[in-house]
Amino acid sequence: MKAIHNVTPIFPMDSDKKSPKSRVLLKMDCYQPVGSFKIRGVGHLCQSVYADGARHLISSSGGNAGYAVAYAGRELGMKVTVVVPSTTPEAVRDKIRLLGAEVTVHGDVWDEANQYALSLSHDKDAAYVSPFDDPLLWEGHATMIDEAVSQCEKPDVVICSVGGGGLLCGIAEGLHRNSWEDVPIIAVETEGAASFYRSVEAGKRVQLDEIKTVASSLGAKQVTEKALEWYANHPIIPHLVSDKSAVQACLNFADDYRVLVEPACGASLSLIYENPAVIQPFQTILVIVCGGIGGDLKKFQQWKDTFSL
Repeated sequence: MKAIHNVTPIFPMDSDKKSPKSRVLLKMDCYQPVGSFKIRGVGHLCQSVYADGARHLISSSGGNAGYAVAYAGRELGMKVTVVVPSTTPEAVRDKIRLLGAEVTVHGDVWDEANQYALSLSHDKDAAYVSPFDDPLLWEGHATMIDEAVSQCEKPDVVICSVGGGGLLCGIAEGLHRNSWEDVPIIAVETEGAASFYRSVEAGKRVQLDEIKTVASSLGAKQVTEKALEWYANHPIIPHLVSDKSAVQACLNFADDYRVLVEPACGASLSLIYENPAVIQPFQTILVIVCGGIGGDLKKFQQWKDTFSL
């Protein structure tokens, strides 16, 4: 069966946007048909459960994963139910509905929406699609590294954003299956959604008391256990940035490349624009431009006002 996701390009970043000592490569997964990397793993998982006989997809998502499930379901001719928390903007809910999915609102945060989605997935023809915690998702996300191996030289580091940890796990898997296992990953979170950072700090998986960030798609109170397993077996550098830095990076990226990504993606891009000490040891830097549908011009204007940008 043909993959649902697209092969995406890698662009070298203009030299005046970064440290003159480094070469920055942008893996443009914002160019996926759903606007984010999520379709890689979600598409792979949905195709797998379809082959196993499922005909109803049930997911929980604050936006990007649910949109990807709705798209995959439409491509496969499957019924789709997406449970979103109340914090998911109405504009995002409408985008999911436009793909033919049923949208149910439950709870104030993703964790509450997820519990409800799990309770709906017991019918024999239904399959639960996790937004980040499934080996098939990680296997699908790893395809971005499969592509990178044929698109660019081996990087000295990969930068990615972390929410629940699905992208992080996929990148680590991709690096190992392509013999790039010595390439470190900088795992970037915003300060108000730092479940991976706090877990590494504590030496065990922890659950945050609350999510407080404009990068809402990073808002999992607890990362997948697999992310910590990878931390123990792969060089991963956790890093935190402010919401202000994430939003400013989105605005800079829109000016530079005419592409609007959400603050969850801006978190990673902010390292390039701000050039913190964490990236200075590396000469060739591969940034996963993960994209996202959680931002429009009206919201960015509000964020500009909030952060006085």
